[in-house]
Amino acid sequence: MILQKTVRRLMHAGFLLARPMTLGVRVAAFDEDGRVFLVRHTYVPGWYLPGGGVDPGETTEAAARREIAEEGNLTVLEGLRLVSVHFNNTDSRRDHVLLFRADAVLQDAPKTADREIAEAAFFAPSDLPGATTDATRRRLDELRGAAPPDPYW
Repeated sequence: MILQKTVRRLMHAGFLLARPMTLGVRVAAFDEDGRVFLVRHTYVPGWYLPGGGVDPGETTEAAARREIAEEGNLTVLEGLRLVSVHFNNTDSRRDHVLLFRADAVLQDAPKTADREIAEAAFFAPSDLPGATTDATRRRLDELRGAAPPDPYW
């Protein structure tokens, strides 16, 4: 846990040198069977919605599409939309995350492990892996109307 927090803080410190405010995207990407796509990173524990930072000169929608393509070989067929904006004050006072929803995605090929992604798979929302992060579970609960929107990630 201490190593995880240290790694996150070092990553944020690096981002702050390059840009004083960070902006990221996460995507709740669902296949035709209603399963949600999650990733497990190599550098932090837990299962997350795919996503990452918005690059300079990139729109947030383009970043969302890029991240799910990189992290899962996913293509949005229809329905990518911005759902909510959250302040991620866990590790920084300057980080915001935009949550997108994609109701129809196609996986071109199974995602193989690489330096960033250890595992990636689709899961039924009622049968998420035990190590799914609290923030991921909260966002999915919000999407299905089981919890009110929270402005914090």
